[in-house]
Amino acid sequence: MSMPDLRTSRSLAAVAMTVATLLGGCASDPHDGWSMSWTHPERYRTITIPLFTNESWTRGLETELGRALVTEIEASTPWKVAGPGTADTMLRGTIRDTELIPLSKSLSTGLAQEMLFKATIDFEWIDLATGEPIVSRERFSASAVFFPSRPAMESVDLARFGVVRNLAVDLVDSLRDDW
Repeated sequence: MSMPDLRTSRSLAAVAMTVATLLGGCASDPHDGWSMSWTHPERYRTITIPLFTNESWTRGLETELGRALVTEIEASTPWKVAGPGTADTMLRGTIRDTELIPLSKSLSTGLAQEMLFKATIDFEWIDLATGEPIVSRERFSASAVFFPSRPAMESVDLARFGVVRNLAVDLVDSLRDDW
């Protein structure tokens, strides 16, 4: 066998093994194994998201989180965000606390070089037909690191953006079926 024929046969064998693995490894139901189908409850079609209550010192975070939740739900779930009178479910919550946590300090100035912005929320996802909670979590948190001192001189807004994004992604992930 010549060198190009050997390479071709090895490539074909690798492709065949990959296809066989993918076809044999998938399940039609996520409860039965790895699946390409949604892991979100399919009995719900719409969700309304009233503005979260904000009990923290960080103003405007509730608006940013609401916007991020709408974007994440529309992008990564089979559900559509709808108005309060037409939705099957409602996602409501409270921003309990935000805090800035210094992680490291400059030896020469004593100022924070690296800080963590952390936000903690409580939320409830409610079936509006029954009034019963589908998912409920307390003290759900996310954080993001930023570097306020030189040379980076990053604004706390960069960390706020990261926290809001992390909260939205993690919260929507927690609305999945148990699997």
